Amino acid sequence: MSVPIDGVGRVLVVIPTYNEADNVTDIVGRVRAAAPGVDILVADDNSPDGTGALADAMAATDAHVHVLHRPGKAGLGAAYLAGFAWARRRGYDAVVEMDADGSHAPEDLPTLLAAARDADVVIGSRWTGGARVVNWPVRRLLLSRCGNLYARLALGVPVTDATGGYRVYRTAALRAMALESVCSQGYAFQVELSRLAHRAGVRIVEVPITFAERERGASKMSPLIVAEALWRITTWGLRDRGVRRGRAGHDRWP
Repeated sequence: MSVPIDGVGRVLVVIPTYNEADNVTDIVGRVRAAAPGVDILVADDNSPDGTGALADAMAATDAHVHVLHRPGKAGLGAAYLAGFAWARRRGYDAVVEMDADGSHAPEDLPTLLAAARDADVVIGSRWTGGARVVNWPVRRLLLSRCGNLYARLALGVPVTDATGGYRVYRTAALRAMALESVCSQGYAFQVELSRLAHRAGVRIVEVPITFAERERGASKMSPLIVAEALWRITTWGLRDRGVRRGRAGHDRWP
């Protein structure tokens, strides 16, 4: 059972997994060491490599670890939405997004939770002052930098890392964000939630993190994920611009 964190309340860390048998035990152990009071939910998409069974074994001996077995691979966004719903049904006050591959350092979690005392959404940013990105090739650096610049310009979302996936959400903020409309995955999912949080008017802050490329297992990044993000950001940007123009025209009409 989670221990309430001062100024934040009960916290659940959601870790989506698919074929992360090489990483899941390590990442859960690091979270438990870095933030002993939080609970962890491993949301496993029926991994054929036995990730779910490893998570079950940890849950059997640690009351802070829980497992959500999903019927099959449905994508990152769907896993997080299921984790958010699981947290809300059980009365958690805040939910953390964290990758299973070790790219999000659990050792940074106390800093994110401290920032959540005065914010509704905390984004662990790779591109704000003091952040570090380790072992990324130049191509990935440019892709992330350019993608975030495009998202910021197209959507008007005032964050440096709209695609970043290391986050803390207060459950009250999630209720305000119209999550029933979300249908994207991957990079696009994180951008969509950034957009919804901004539109909902919740308090968003960014804190610098150390981001490291995974050392074990295969990356889930693909050209299709990048293409989806580009297409959705463009569509949202055009739609939001049309709404703003419509409102401006209505304001001028007698």
